[in-house]
Amino acid sequence: MAKSGRRGGRGDDSDAPSPIDVHVGTRVRLRRTLLGMSQEKLGQAIGLTFQQVQKYERGANRIGASRLYDLSRVLDVPISFFFDDLPAEVESNDGFSPSQGFRDDAGDSNPMAKRETLELVRAYYRIPDAQLRRRLFDLAKALATTPAMRPLK
Repeated sequence: MAKSGRRGGRGDDSDAPSPIDVHVGTRVRLRRTLLGMSQEKLGQAIGLTFQQVQKYERGANRIGASRLYDLSRVLDVPISFFFDDLPAEVESNDGFSPSQGFRDDAGDSNPMAKRETLELVRAYYRIPDAQLRRRLFDLAKALATTPAMRPLK
């Protein structure tokens, strides 16, 4: 019996997850990590095991509409968040190679996939003084736009 191509999402009969499912799962993981929430805690909040959450985050299991709604409530984001930054390759369904998750060696093409970025954002939001947080934000923006300084001799 031929497969419907549901999982591959590319019109082929592969068992590979749909690139859209992988992207949505990556966004779930991004938000969960930014909140400092474990897979176990997220699972408990929506009535799943942490193993099921892992499968969602990898894109191995497709997230249904009602579950996506539950995730949006628990993670405090609109449903559209899970589809933000959807690569054009995914939208056109050709040639997309899903990312391999959150790796320290992730390319510069997606800085949000770097663990360093997530740790920086979490540390930033742990600063209790809002005014100090804002000053750090302004400093980071200024440093990012400043031409590279010459090395000290």
